[in-house]
Amino acid sequence: MSEEPLVNPEVAAMVGDWRGYVEAKLGFRNHWYPVRFSKELDEGAIEVIQLLGERLLLKRIDGKVYAMRDRCLHRGVPLSRKPDCYTKDTITCWYHGYTYRFQTGELVNILAVPDSRLCGRRKIVTYPCEEAKGLIFVFLGDEDKVHELKKDVPPGFLDEDLMVLGKHRVVESNWRMGAENGFDTLHIFIHKDSTLRHFREFNFPLGHTPLPGAVTRVEDEDGPKGVEDDFSKHHPVWDGEIDGQVVIRGPKLDKVKGTSASVGTSIWLPGVLKVNSFPMPGITQFEWYVPLDEKRHLYVQTLGQVCTTEQERVDFANKFETHWKPHGLDGFNGDDIWAREVTEPFYADDYGWVDEMLCEPDTTILEWRRLASDHGRGIQTKQDLR
Repeated sequence: MSEEPLVNPEVAAMVGDWRGYVEAKLGFRNHWYPVRFSKELDEGAIEVIQLLGERLLLKRIDGKVYAMRDRCLHRGVPLSRKPDCYTKDTITCWYHGYTYRFQTGELVNILAVPDSRLCGRRKIVTYPCEEAKGLIFVFLGDEDKVHELKKDVPPGFLDEDLMVLGKHRVVESNWRMGAENGFDTLHIFIHKDSTLRHFREFNFPLGHTPLPGAVTRVEDEDGPKGVEDDFSKHHPVWDGEIDGQVVIRGPKLDKVKGTSASVGTSIWLPGVLKVNSFPMPGITQFEWYVPLDEKRHLYVQTLGQVCTTEQERVDFANKFETHWKPHGLDGFNGDDIWAREVTEPFYADDYGWVDEMLCEPDTTILEWRRLASDHGRGIQTKQDLR
């Protein structure tokens, strides 16, 4: 029996050179994804997560995090329904006693059938984990094709002195609605009333269109693959007119200061945005759109600042809690969240990809779709969930 496609084949055939992106409704396999903050998983604790449609168990053993598929090989029940851990590095299925080692996924025993010939010969799927900058990353894919983490995070994220703080939450939309919302130059319009203006001066046009040379690909063999958008090469629109009458103006404080995030934005596989000089110069926002299933993504929001002294770390942490989290990650990005959730129904049946009517600034989105189709290391399918 052939596998049922995730995406309408008729739609996939119509979108041309970004077909792979449209087919990646559940995301791209063989990439690293952040799933939790390190501080959220204590020694010996188990966390149940979902990633690209798969249910996984995370456990920290002797300081290291391991990820195992949450499904017993015997009858397919979720181990998490009643996680019995009689030793620190094993989990026993509550139903029939099948016992697996977290580090390898190996079936080490069946408590009611200790002499079974299956023991030592079968394994549950496990996935590599790494921790960096206070985040737990899982590489969901084929173990013999594990790539370095540096190839799946934006440039600068792993810099030694960069301190990273953040939060995560579930958004009720496909991950691609998140990625395109973040990299969409025209969506700046919805942020025109942001409360962040109480804490920094913004030049915020109503919209801005990339000029030739603004949007470029980064495709170095040994680094991450992404698309960069240089805001200094944009044409901004400051006044909104209807029938020749100005009905709204974007805050314009000083031409020399340029627009918001004066350097620009970039987006990187497998789906992570980098915003320079935001929410203020000296801080960089990194945000991931992690596929949970076909209709939800985990929005991992982080801010990074170079801190070389303990006092700088304390000051950044304090400002994060009092300013940047409530007015940036919650307030400013709150606009983004509801925009994604409202957009989701239009694309849910797949026909939105051909019925949409994009305009000139959307060249950024189209370049991202093409790059993702060209360099995604594998499309998650329903077959991968079995």
